Amino acid sequence: MFKKDANMLEMGKKILYQQPFSLLLGAELIKFGDGCAELSLEIREDLKQNNGFAHGGVVSYLADNCITFAGASVLGACVTSEYKVNYVRPAIGERLVARSEVLYSGKRQSTCECKVYAYKDGEEKLVAVSLGTISKIEAQ
Repeated sequence: MFKKDANMLEMGKKILYQQPFSLLLGAELIKFGDGCAELSLEIREDLKQNNGFAHGGVVSYLADNCITFAGASVLGACVTSEYKVNYVRPAIGERLVARSEVLYSGKRQSTCECKVYAYKDGEEKLVAVSLGTISKIEAQ
């Protein structure tokens, strides 16, 4: 179960490292707590699609996981119950960064927004916007 304390980022990193798919992609948790989260990953060759930019599934993964972490910072243990992604431009660059925040939270669910950016030569460009509903689950 999540606890609100100064060690939330470290706790979030431990949870991320328990997700084999996140490890496969090389995701890193940069920020976690107070209704927000930030995830990042390097755009490697094996994460690109045939046109040379990051695959939409990789961008979608970042948005999904980031909104879930943001929701977890206020709800505790939770899962994504739904989300949508709007791709606004190809994800071209060296790194992707997803930033999410809770827009509203009740006792059992929260609505979260995420923006995913691609970084190339130090410049940040918006590549996707996501909105999702995160639902609290009982600790296992």
